[in-house]
Amino acid sequence: MPVLVVKLGGTEGVQFDAIVHDVATLHRTQPEWQLVLVHGGSAEANALGEALDYPPRFVTSPSGFTSRYTDRRTLEIFLMAVRGKVNGLLVEACQQQGLNAIGLSGLDGRLLQAKRKGAIRVVENGKRKILRGDYTGKIQAVNAGLLQVLLAHDYLPVIAPLAVSEKGEALNVDADRAAAMVAAALGAETLLLLTAAPGLLERFPDESSLIRQLPRGRLEQAMAYAQGRMKKKVLAAQEALDQGVARVIIADGRVEHPVLRALQGEGTVIM
Repeated sequence: MPVLVVKLGGTEGVQFDAIVHDVATLHRTQPEWQLVLVHGGSAEANALGEALDYPPRFVTSPSGFTSRYTDRRTLEIFLMAVRGKVNGLLVEACQQQGLNAIGLSGLDGRLLQAKRKGAIRVVENGKRKILRGDYTGKIQAVNAGLLQVLLAHDYLPVIAPLAVSEKGEALNVDADRAAAMVAAALGAETLLLLTAAPGLLERFPDESSLIRQLPRGRLEQAMAYAQGRMKKKVLAAQEALDQGVARVIIADGRVEHPVLRALQGEGTVIM
């Protein structure tokens, strides 16, 4: 059966209800598809951190990728906001649409197994630094068997971007790259990355410069166009394609019918 992995961006503006409505439509009209949702939750984690007087700290790596510095306190805030609130609300929205969703994080059943970084290299004010005590990781393996059991029994997995280390520690992982790893592990036909942009823009932020078709061979060149979080999406696309996913679509999650429109060719389609 064909597998579709949909990653919902955690930024403001992405319409979770519209995405879930489209997923329910696909489930009814194309029952041969197996569907998996992976979500972010940056906006909720940021808001909770601010409310708790522990605002997020974003850092940039020497290669230009931006990420959340995750010390232990930040990890606990992330768990509360993303695994607790965002995942629960998404599962509720799915149940209201008749989808028998089950909420998971990578901690559950060792679904996402990652190597803890511990220390990360960053550039701040033009200087390179090493930050220690970090609880982020790079995913090494996916427990595809657990997902296959759920899919075989017609559950809809809804996955929060947390992983488990070799020592059993909770780790914050990038949601786009997590979705790519899940798609690869399941042999997905399509990975759909929904975000608060129409797709990859050649001249950011000019939305008229949308790149509609992107051959895989141009992905490295496309990294030069990508700004901010879009860099991680291009990297995730590369990782998914390298591991056998046939198609990656980066598309707008702010519009009506975002999933259906993306599958009809809107956004940036990478083959």
